[in-house]
Amino acid sequence: MSSGLDACCLSPFTRPALLQEPAGRKRRCLACERRCQIAPSGQGWCRTRLHRDGQLMTIIYGAVSSLSANPIEKKPLYHFHPGTLALTSGSFSCNFACPWCQNHHISKSLPGAGRYLSPEDFVHKALSLGCQGTSISFNEPTLSLEWSLDVFRLARPCGLYNTFVTNGYMTPEALHLLAEAGLDAMNVDIKGDARAVWRHCKGIDIEKVWRNCRLARELGIHLEITTLVIPGVNDSEGVLRGIAGRIVTELGREIPWHVSGYYPAYHFSAAPTPVRALERAWQIGKQAGLAFVYVGNVPGHRLENTICPDCGALLIERRGLSVTAYRLEGQRCGRCGWVIPGVWPDRTPKQGC
Repeated sequence: MSSGLDACCLSPFTRPALLQEPAGRKRRCLACERRCQIAPSGQGWCRTRLHRDGQLMTIIYGAVSSLSANPIEKKPLYHFHPGTLALTSGSFSCNFACPWCQNHHISKSLPGAGRYLSPEDFVHKALSLGCQGTSISFNEPTLSLEWSLDVFRLARPCGLYNTFVTNGYMTPEALHLLAEAGLDAMNVDIKGDARAVWRHCKGIDIEKVWRNCRLARELGIHLEITTLVIPGVNDSEGVLRGIAGRIVTELGREIPWHVSGYYPAYHFSAAPTPVRALERAWQIGKQAGLAFVYVGNVPGHRLENTICPDCGALLIERRGLSVTAYRLEGQRCGRCGWVIPGVWPDRTPKQGC
């Protein structure tokens, strides 16, 4: 074993990986659906799991690349505790290879950097900052499975909610563990159809993501879907109709769908998504039967507001990440009494924050 690997194994970020099994002389990682078979002294595809002395180790436990108290609307989660703050943490690396990654400075970085933050300190910081919840985000949170589980188990008894912003490529075993530990809500990124995701994300099976969305529903996890609409990748009528139709038939018409604008980043230089393309995606979602479709990354656009699907009343008005008006009464439309699906606060959330 190299001296560099020895140093890595002595790091405070190194802990036994929770989900693994033997595969001959190798060990198979069961955290995500790549299910890497890792040779002795080797690393998995994401480089956050290494094979040491007959077992897999995670090398990013508590490795924090980014930390900030963010509005829950930033995830985006629009039907889950609106107007609240979630202490949001990111780590390093990813199990996808999206060439347009907006957070490539951390998702493409080698593990082993950052500062160590224990689950106890993270929860304490969330409470001291007046946050109402936690969020594991910025890079793919499934890679931080072990740390996330410990955070969630501490956060829930303190009255904090727990969220993931994810590509949805965890194994069912991992998702079950997250639900048991206290995962309350997920925003899952559906990046396109099978062909686009396989090509651009490097060998990813989008059916596994859809399966996990269905499983999240079964486990009682609040679910919202985001599609970053990228010219030439997933902005065709057929692709968008396919995504919207599957949300309706497999997850439910009440699931919020966020169609968000892309901007050039990392290795992708296509022009930014035209606003008219996002508005067309919104129309496609509504035509498919979705009750709640939102245009994202266009601050101040009228289609980032929540409208009652029964009477058309403006229920939650937003501007960017701020809630500027809130007219729900409990779970119901303040005008017609229609039940609006979601996880709503017991009191009117803070507005204009």
